[in-house]
Amino acid sequence: MYFKGRTANYDKAPMIEIDGYRDNAVRGYDRILEILHKTIRKSNKQKMVIVIDYYHGVRKEELETSLINRIGAEKIIYSEEAKLPEHIIRKKLDRNITEDRVFGVLSVHKLIEFYDEKLLSVLKETIDKVDHGVVIVYGIGAALITKGDILIYGDMARWEIQQRLRSKELDNWGAGNFNEDILRKYKRAYFVEWRVLDRHKRSLFDDIDYLIDTNRKDDPKMITGNAFRGALDQASKKPFRLVPYFDEGIWGGKWMEEVCDLRKTYNNFAWCFDGVPEENSVYLKIDDVVIEIAAINIVFRKPNELLGPKVHSRFGLEFPIRFDFLDTMGGGNLSLQVHPLTEYIQENFGMHYTQDESYYILDAEADACVYLGIKDGVNRENLIPALEKAQRKGETFDDTKYINKFSIKKHDHILIPAGTIHCSGKNAMVLEISATPYIFTMKLWDWGRVGLDGIPRPVHIEHGKNVIQHDRNTKWVQANLLNRVDLIKEEDGIREERTGLHELEFIETRRHWFDKEVKHNTGGSVNMLNLVEGEEAVVTSPTGKFDPFVVHYAETFIVPSCVGEYTVAPYGKSKGKRIATIKAYVRI
Repeated sequence: MYFKGRTANYDKAPMIEIDGYRDNAVRGYDRILEILHKTIRKSNKQKMVIVIDYYHGVRKEELETSLINRIGAEKIIYSEEAKLPEHIIRKKLDRNITEDRVFGVLSVHKLIEFYDEKLLSVLKETIDKVDHGVVIVYGIGAALITKGDILIYGDMARWEIQQRLRSKELDNWGAGNFNEDILRKYKRAYFVEWRVLDRHKRSLFDDIDYLIDTNRKDDPKMITGNAFRGALDQASKKPFRLVPYFDEGIWGGKWMEEVCDLRKTYNNFAWCFDGVPEENSVYLKIDDVVIEIAAINIVFRKPNELLGPKVHSRFGLEFPIRFDFLDTMGGGNLSLQVHPLTEYIQENFGMHYTQDESYYILDAEADACVYLGIKDGVNRENLIPALEKAQRKGETFDDTKYINKFSIKKHDHILIPAGTIHCSGKNAMVLEISATPYIFTMKLWDWGRVGLDGIPRPVHIEHGKNVIQHDRNTKWVQANLLNRVDLIKEEDGIREERTGLHELEFIETRRHWFDKEVKHNTGGSVNMLNLVEGEEAVVTSPTGKFDPFVVHYAETFIVPSCVGEYTVAPYGKSKGKRIATIKAYVRI
C-alpha cells in the first residue's frame, strides 16, 4: 500500500491567507467586548441598538454569560420569544421531515414563517420605547426585528453542529429532541434548518458589521464585516482547500489513519469529506487570528467568480461537485446501494439534480473489488424479492447470484451513473468523485450489519426498486463503466487522459501524468483536483493572479473558475518524478 515507508504530509488544517485587513480580527470575549465598548463610545449616540443574530448550534448560554450580559445594556430582548410553538412549526414541516428515518423533502421556507409577526411587532415596539442607553436584541432571527446600529452574526461549521447533535448537547431548533436518533436529527437539519438559516444568513451579508466564529467553546474569534466580505472575495480568486473532517464507520479501514496521520479513538475511520463545500468549512487567517466559517459562504457571496457564470446559472447557489474518501482498507464492504434518477429525486425529495458518481481507486489490496450492476439474465422479478426477503427475514442476500463483482486496482476509475447498483468491497481506498447530493443513498443490502449505535442501518428497498436500472447488466457495465480511459494528448513528460464520467453525468474528469509543469485552464467552470500520485505539487498562475500554492498527496483543492490559466508542477520531494492529478469540472 502507498503509505508504507513514507511520512504523512497531508495537511489537516489548511488555511486561506487573507491580505489587507490588519487589526480587523480579535480573539476572546474580552477583546470582543473592548471592540464593542469602543464602538459604542465613538458613536456618541444617546441610544445604540446591538443585534446579535446567529446560526442554530451556537451556544446561547455562552453568549449570554460571556458577552451579552457584560456589555451593560439598558434593555435585552430575546428574539425567539416571538417564535411559533413547536407543535405549530412541526405541523408546517410534516411534509419536509416525513416519517422516514433518513429522507426528507427540501424546505423552501423562509425564517419569517417560523415567527409570530404580531409578537415581532411587540418586540419592535419595546425597542422603540427605550430612549437612551444600549439595547441588545439577540437570538436566531434577531435581524428580523431590526438590523440595529451594529449587526453581529455568529456563524457555525456544519461538522461542529453535527458533533453537538450527536453528543445530545443540541436539539433541532426548538424541538427539544436531544435524545432522538441522530439520523432523524441530521435529517431535519439537512432538509429544513440549514436551508432556512442559509437563506436568512445570505440576506445579511451586506449588513454584517462583525462576524463571530463560535465553533470552539469559550474561544470566539471576531472579524469585521468588511474583512469577512473581503475574505470571501479573495478566496474566490485563488486556489484553496477546505478543512477536512474524518468520521468513523462500521466498515471503516486503516488507510486514512496512516496517510492522514489520524489518531483513532474507538472505531476505524470510514469517511473523509475534504471537498464538499456544503459540509466543510474553511480557515481564514487574518493577522494571527484564524477564523473558521462555513465554506458554502464563498459560494453564496461569489458564485460567478467561484463556479463560473454558466455553472452558476445551471446550479444556482450550490457547489455541484464533491470529492470525498471511502476507506475500506482492512475494513468491510460498503452497503449495496443505488442512487435515484433525476426525476425521482425531483418528485420525491425536492432536489433538482441527482447523485451521479464515480470511484477513483487511490489504493487497493490484491483482493479489492467493486460490486457494479446486475448480472446478465437477472430481472426485476427475482432480484427485488430476494432483497426484500433478506431484509424481512434476516437471511443472507446471495450477491454472487445477482450482482456483478469486478476486481479493481490502484488508479482504476469506476463510473456509476444514477440507477446503477454498486458498492466498494473491502480493502480499497476510494476517492469518490460525484455530484453533490450525497445524502440520497438508497441502501439495498447491508451484509446483515448493525450501525455503531447498535441499531440496524436503514435499508430503502421501497425507494431503490423504483430507480434500479435493470439494463445495467454485465455486458453494459463492462462496455460503459469500467476504466473508460481515453488518451487526449501526450507530449514529452506529460500525458493527459479522459477517465470519465459517463455520458449521462455532467461531470468531466481528466487525469494528468507528468514530471514537469502542466498547463491548465478552468474553461469557465470551477475545477476540483486531487494529487493522486506523488508527494507534493505546486499550483501557480502564469499571470501572477495568486501566490504559489502547494498541495500534498491525497489533498483535494479547488481552483475557482475566474482563475482561468494555471499550472501544476512537481514540487519538493516530487521534483523530477512522475506524479498525477485527477481533475473534475462541469461540462458546459
